[in-house]
Amino acid sequence: MQQEILVRSFCRQTVFSSIYEICQVMRLHFPQKSAQFLAMVVDNRRARFEYELLDTFTAGIVLLGWEVKSVRAGTANLKSAWVTIRDDEAFLENFSVSPWRFAHGIVQEQNRSRKLLLKKNELRKISQKFNETGHTIIPLKVFSDRGFLKCELAVARGRKKHEKRQVLKERSEKKIARQVMKNFNG
Repeated sequence: MQQEILVRSFCRQTVFSSIYEICQVMRLHFPQKSAQFLAMVVDNRRARFEYELLDTFTAGIVLLGWEVKSVRAGTANLKSAWVTIRDDEAFLENFSVSPWRFAHGIVQEQNRSRKLLLKKNELRKISQKFNETGHTIIPLKVFSDRGFLKCELAVARGRKKHEKRQVLKERSEKKIARQVMKNFNG
C-alpha cells in the first residue's frame, strides 16, 4: 500500500515522455511484477514452418541507442535474418531495423551485422552443429528481458516441400481434434 501511494504521487508530479519511463518507475517500485516486463518485440513466425528446429539458445544483442529505440517501437524485421560465426563470435546478419525517426545527424544503417553475446560453451555447441551438413542458425524472436534486448536462436534444418505439407496436415488434424473435444466436453 505504501509503495502504491508513492508511485501515484510520483506519477501526478511528473509528466512522462514515454511508456518506457513509466515501466522503469513501475519496475523500481513493484519488482514482484517483473514478469510483465518480459515482452516480445519481434517474432519470426515463418521460421517454425520453414525449418525443423533442433536446439534453441538465448543471446544478447549489441545495438546502438537508436536501434534499441526503434526495435522497441516494433519497426524491426527478422524474416530474412540469419546468424554467421566468424572468429569465434556470432553475428546476426540482415536483421533489418528501420531508422529511428527522431535521430537526426546520425548515419543509420538498416542491415548492418550485429554481434550476439553468447557464452563460450554455447558458441562451441552452436558452431559444432552449424558445421554439420544441412544445418543453419536462424533467429526466432527478439524480446525484452529486464530492459535488455535478447534474441532467441535456433539450430535448424530446412524442410522440403513434402515435409511442409505434412506439417500443415498434422496441424489441421490437431485443430479438428481440439474442436471436437471442446464440443464434446462443452
